[in-house]
Amino acid sequence: MLQISKLISQGAGLAPVLLKRASTVELDWDVRQKSRFDATDSLGRQLGVFLPRGTLLRGGDLLLAEDGSMVRVIAAPQAVLRITACTAHGSPFDLTRAAYHLGNRHVPIELKPDHLKIEPDHVLAELLRAMHLTVVEAEEAFEPEGGAYSTGGHRHGHEHTPAVAAAPPAAHVHGPDCHHGHDHGHSSKVIQPVAIQIHPRKPHSH
Repeated sequence: MLQISKLISQGAGLAPVLLKRASTVELDWDVRQKSRFDATDSLGRQLGVFLPRGTLLRGGDLLLAEDGSMVRVIAAPQAVLRITACTAHGSPFDLTRAAYHLGNRHVPIELKPDHLKIEPDHVLAELLRAMHLTVVEAEEAFEPEGGAYSTGGHRHGHEHTPAVAAAPPAAHVHGPDCHHGHDHGHSSKVIQPVAIQIHPRKPHSH
């Protein structure tokens, strides 16, 4: 059995020619959320996968075997419920409401701009239909959201710009139309006029 303990998320940094040479392994969501499992790749090799706990495998991820060979992960088609807004009785906003209610039940959900996907559940299917949503069974790859703190997600390297300090308010200029009180705590001083007496000069005697 070929041992695998390393993962290259989405084959990042590898040349396309290397990705094409890699064998493949098709895995459904139930297996891809496990960190330890056995599988068989497209070359018929038995794989023993031992990844760090909490790892989520996504379609397009690359597994690196102990012999240096690579195995590309493919999200296998599986039974899902495809949820869309009812064009006759609802609106696209109904999908947002559905995602909210499913999230409250901690249901794994794949989010798309025009539909949602969940694993088959007849109780949830009836709930969603009661909300005027269209629910159909399908056989498709399932890539649910991993959660904001999931270790299986990939980072985008967003940089957060520090907040810019607010500019000080402009100085207020009082004018004739200014009606608010002007008592700012300033002390006022009244300057009294000072009388100055001028005496005529006496002539000097020589």
